[in-house]
Amino acid sequence: MASIGAGSFSTTVMALAALLAQSGIPAPPPDSPAGPLAYSCGVPQTPPATGRGQQPVFPAGQYPVKLPAISLLGARNDLPNPFRPGVDWGQLPSGRKWGSTASITTAPDGTIWVIDRCGNSGAGGATCGGGSATVNPIFQFDSSGKLLKTFGAGMFVSPHKLTMDKDGFLWVADNGSHQVFKLSQDGKILMTLGKKGVAGPGLDEFDAPTEVAVATNGDFFVGDGHSGGGLGTGNARIMKFDKNGKLLKTWGKKGMGPGEFDVIHTVALDSRGRLFVGDRQNNRIQIFDADGRFIAQWFQFGRPSGIYIDKKTDTLYVADSESRDGRTNTGQPALPQTGYGFNAGIQRGIRIGSAKDGSVKSFIEDMESTTEEHSGAEGVGVDAAGNVYGAVVRRKMLEKHIKVSAPGAK
Repeated sequence: MASIGAGSFSTTVMALAALLAQSGIPAPPPDSPAGPLAYSCGVPQTPPATGRGQQPVFPAGQYPVKLPAISLLGARNDLPNPFRPGVDWGQLPSGRKWGSTASITTAPDGTIWVIDRCGNSGAGGATCGGGSATVNPIFQFDSSGKLLKTFGAGMFVSPHKLTMDKDGFLWVADNGSHQVFKLSQDGKILMTLGKKGVAGPGLDEFDAPTEVAVATNGDFFVGDGHSGGGLGTGNARIMKFDKNGKLLKTWGKKGMGPGEFDVIHTVALDSRGRLFVGDRQNNRIQIFDADGRFIAQWFQFGRPSGIYIDKKTDTLYVADSESRDGRTNTGQPALPQTGYGFNAGIQRGIRIGSAKDGSVKSFIEDMESTTEEHSGAEGVGVDAAGNVYGAVVRRKMLEKHIKVSAPGAK
């Protein structure tokens, strides 16, 4: 994927803003850190003519069918939403706009850390390479959204997700360089695993790693990897290391059965040390003990792009950014009725429930929850007040959903 430099990026943003103004499509205010299409629901300024490539657009209340309260795989669409509508969040440096923001995490001190793809769209490729190698992808904010620090220019090729361990160290999975990094909060690289630019199945290699989850004893798990969704290619395994980076074990292969994976997009640990694996292409979460023994598979949280678990309560937050109900293409015979991301009868958004028993309690519906295009939050995080953050790839923004009962909520 080609990337754009800072100068051409600014020019592109201004041109898009002008087109939005002419078309009447709502645009973020000038001081917003969100991308220029963030409020447009991705509707193009000049929609294509009829035929292949046309985006099916249905007016409010006129979706071709009424989606069921529960999808075919058991995901609830009718749950309450105890949060305010999302607002774009985070004060960026002057002139900087979000790129695809796929990850957000909260530090032990309550600060909030975010990683984007150096102002660019997409995942993989070289979003932080070329002319974008001078752009910082890592940000630290206080709880009000004030920027505290930013760094990371030139360190990554295309960062996928950022996580933080209990000691405050940062972990970045770079699916562009096929590497995993451990960093201090000042940006010093403390550990590097994988071979830069080499994708492979070897025990010292990754193939587009996606995320790291760190246990309380320092052992860590890497989801490997992102490539080959729906195909027989690419790695599909969990790799477990000790705190010093020594490989302890690996498990998994391509497939649909228990312990098999197809695009491990996100990983997280609960309070008992169980590993939750977002097996995205299979529309499920798989749960394992720390030694890789299969425990359960859950479909009720949707198609997982991001997982966050509050270990104090074992509350589970799952971001579904990709589920597509094939009936969005009704009346568009040139478009596939199923295809990538097919998950019949579901709306996209963030489902919240229990990591203990799998019950789902609430649902933050995405602002474009039934469109054909990839849309909502890929990454999900939660602050000390219980507010939920969604890191949005396609609309290039960071959304904050304020909990209705949170202090100061109005």
